[in-house]
Amino acid sequence: MTAAPGATLVIGATGTTGSRTAAGLLAAGHRVRAASRNAVAAPPGAEPVRFDWYDPGTHDDALTGTDRVYLVPPVGDPDPAAVMLPFLRRARARGVRRAVLLSSSAIPEGGPATGEVHRALPGLFDAWAVLRPSWFMQNFTSTHLHATTLRDTGAFSTATGDGRTGYVDADDIAAVAVRALTDAQAPRTDLVLTGPRALSHDDIADVLTEVTGRPAVHHRLTYEEMCDHLIRAAGTPPEFAALLARLDLAIADGAEDRVTDTVRRMTGREPNDFRTVAAREGAPVP
Repeated sequence: MTAAPGATLVIGATGTTGSRTAAGLLAAGHRVRAASRNAVAAPPGAEPVRFDWYDPGTHDDALTGTDRVYLVPPVGDPDPAAVMLPFLRRARARGVRRAVLLSSSAIPEGGPATGEVHRALPGLFDAWAVLRPSWFMQNFTSTHLHATTLRDTGAFSTATGDGRTGYVDADDIAAVAVRALTDAQAPRTDLVLTGPRALSHDDIADVLTEVTGRPAVHHRLTYEEMCDHLIRAAGTPPEFAALLARLDLAIADGAEDRVTDTVRRMTGREPNDFRTVAAREGAPVP
């Protein structure tokens, strides 16, 4: 990899993948503008800049001196294209030449939410990639609803039934993001990212129990119960709660029961497994 002449704007630089991507870019010798709503000075060595998807007045300043951008969509917005596409057109006009979008393995090109941004990206930039990770292993170790309810009650809930998911470590997502942003040739495709093994949520509970030595339980809910759980326990807007619950049903039907070799192909190493991440980050089982 060779250092870019301009800086990389990392949107969501205090978040799960953004913070790791910014740190990886800095470690590889690249300049980083770390964008967040409060312009937090993190990670060390990055230039903090204020950025709010819903405040266009922050966009030009954030883009100053950048020629590539890592895009984390606005959290919880069922129609992120409404704010992302005007920003991306502005970014292109301001000299951004490469864009890497964080999407989801559950959302195809042209699908809901980030699917519309995915579809538009190749028409906006010659150098681009769409990262489509499976669900994050960090959902069980950080501030996600699963981790919160595990911490409070020793249990978490889904409507996935026996469905399996190729959970992926956020460290691996960030490692792929760094390569997609800085390799001489951009991927110019979407990249489905998974861990090394597809797990059911009962499997996840078993691993958490083994790692912590304390019981972890997976509660199986219906679609309607899951919608209510998301709204009541996490304050999720009803429309977005319905979308998330439908994704659980897709998992139950086998939509995420797969593993890919993308992490190995892009980084040269095998992806981390869930047991390793749970032990490394500490599973919040009371």
